[in-house]
Amino acid sequence: MLRRLHPEQPESFAFTEANQKWAEAQITKYPEGRQASAVIPLLWRAQEQEGWLTRPAMEHIAEMLDMAYMRVLEVATFYFMFQLQPVGSVAHIQICGTTSCMICGAEDLVATCKDKIAKRPHQLSADGKFSWEEVECLGACANAPMAQIGKDYYEDLTAERLGEILDRMAAGEVPVPGPQNGRFTSEPAGGLTSLEVAEGEREARNGSVALAVEIGDTIKRIDGTEVPLVTPWTRGGSATKSPPPVRRPEPEETPGPKVAKGKASDATGVTKQAAEAASQAKPEGKSNPAGQAADDETRAAAEREPERLDTPPGEADDLTRINGIGPKLADLLNEMGFYHYRQIAAWGDEEIAWVDARLKFKGRITRDDWVEQAKALSET
Repeated sequence: MLRRLHPEQPESFAFTEANQKWAEAQITKYPEGRQASAVIPLLWRAQEQEGWLTRPAMEHIAEMLDMAYMRVLEVATFYFMFQLQPVGSVAHIQICGTTSCMICGAEDLVATCKDKIAKRPHQLSADGKFSWEEVECLGACANAPMAQIGKDYYEDLTAERLGEILDRMAAGEVPVPGPQNGRFTSEPAGGLTSLEVAEGEREARNGSVALAVEIGDTIKRIDGTEVPLVTPWTRGGSATKSPPPVRRPEPEETPGPKVAKGKASDATGVTKQAAEAASQAKPEGKSNPAGQAADDETRAAAEREPERLDTPPGEADDLTRINGIGPKLADLLNEMGFYHYRQIAAWGDEEIAWVDARLKFKGRITRDDWVEQAKALSET
């Protein structure tokens, strides 16, 4: 398919202040001389801002990245996710037309778009609110037929349901994305036969749908204010030290080695249980208790227990908003006594080492920059 620039172009382009800061932050991911690597995310943000990708936007990004305009044009015309012509002001509808969706009724969805939007793909509706196109597989075959509207999937569609969604969007509403036939995600249409979840234990919405509803960005164009701007790859210097920790009482029976009420088992300062565990972990013939004790002592000296709480004062923060923390990890952190962004924001190097050692993260906290993300979230 030949992809050309639209014949009618705006005079100029400039990122909004928030999007400009975001774009500049993305460029810092790459070393000097490699800024062109940021071309795709910057083109995407420009399209989110304007609705479609204009020539002035490409030229502006080419200047930001010190690229030849032709190189940016090559990227924009190669990837079909970039719209080179105006799209609906409310939403652009992408109907999956590949095998699974086709045999499940995608042609009926296309017919609905032709009836309610425009006869031809990429043509604006009479009121300018909608446009549509048929696309290749979007990877939601188990929920066929489906459509991508804005940034989210509307799955298990019928022609009637798609028509209702378009009517509601035209009226200013945003129907909840995800399966439209009552399914939670992509389980069998007849119900689960394995990995069943007890009544009341399942979340109200699956993770993707819940995040879309929380941020509210389903068909809303990204403007840079949806989530805090964090740049974990630029973190430098030592982290701020946390306030004196509030110690959380230990349960009566804690599995694993037990500390002997502050008393070391020998001159090395290591408990008998810890020394035995370290010895057992050594390969046969290479045991070095003295060296292991020294390593343990050095590691312990570099750690400090962070503030932990028995229960959160008030409602606990949603730790999954921190990039790198999923629902299971959030539950584990809660069990350890971490409920609030401010707790994580207060971690210094010693506190990070303490958590790192107990959850076996191997640098994940620093790599994903939980501390800076938590600081940003605690300020919102």
